[in-house]
Parts: sequence; structure tokens; C-alpha cells
Amino acid sequence: MAKAAKTSKTVKTPASAQGIAAPGIRIGISDKDRAAIAQGLSRLLADTYTLYLTTHNFHWNVTGTMFNTLHTMFMEQYTELWNAVDPIAERIRALGHVAPGSYAAFGKLSSLDDVPADPPKALEMVRILVLGHEAVARTARELFPLADKACDEPTADLLTQRMTVHEQTAWMLRSLLED
Repeated sequence: MAKAAKTSKTVKTPASAQGIAAPGIRIGISDKDRAAIAQGLSRLLADTYTLYLTTHNFHWNVTGTMFNTLHTMFMEQYTELWNAVDPIAERIRALGHVAPGSYAAFGKLSSLDDVPADPPKALEMVRILVLGHEAVARTARELFPLADKACDEPTADLLTQRMTVHEQTAWMLRSLLED
């Protein structure tokens, strides 16, 4: 009779189950500043996600003579916003905090109003998006001095990029409202 070969499976136990604590976060930013920056980034994340949802809604529901132009423009804008949420959330995590990720949390944190239940007319959509992009730029700008004071260059860089995008997008949208 042949002996059955012994197979051993190595099961990896998480470090926390082995009694190994994760080291504290020591990146040169105080716990207090990291918490305040993460809170500000959470507001930026909520504003960005809310504006993403509004822009996507308008993309789906725009009508009228400017349909093709706005439908395409809104798609470019919601795609950019969608690509922005992950770096913001990941920066919050890198600072050692939990990124908000529910509609309830975003509703509490966002400075933007929810989109109207009935889709507005095309130019009203544009006006709402101008106000939204300006609000997100303000949220980023309000956080900038804290990131700068804490020498948090990665957050400052992220904020600079976001302000640039939102201010430029607001300008482009605003130009559609001028006669």
C-alpha cells in the first residue's frame, strides 16, 4: 500500500490575530493635523461625489437645442470627477482615517445641495454646475492653509490640482451663460 503524501497548507494569519500591532503613523504630521486634514478631505470627497452625481444626472437628462454639446461636455466632466474621488479617498486613508463612502455621510459632509427631483432646463443645469464647481473649489481652498501649515505637500498638491480643475470648469460653463 502506498503511503499518502502529506501535504501541508500554510495558512497565513493576519498580523493583528498574531498579536502584532500595526505601527503608529509617523509621517511628520501631528495626529491632530492629520485628523483635521482628513476631515477637510472628507468634505472635499463628499462635494466631489455629489457634483459627480449631479453632473451624471444632467448628462442623462439634458434636452433641447444644446443637447449634443452639453451631453458630451457633461460626460467629460463626470468622468473627470469620477476619476478624482479615488485619489481624495486614498489620501484620507494614507493619513490614517476612514474615508466616508455612503450617501448618508456625503449628505452630512457636502456643501452642495442635492439635484432637483425634476430635471431643470439645460441652461439651469449649466448654472447649477457652475455653482457646484465654485463650491468645490472653495472647499479645497479652505483646507489649503491647514495642509500648508502642516507641511502636507501631497494634500496641498491634490488641493491645487482640484482647485485648478474646478475653477477652469466653472469658467467654461459660465461662458455658456453669457450673451
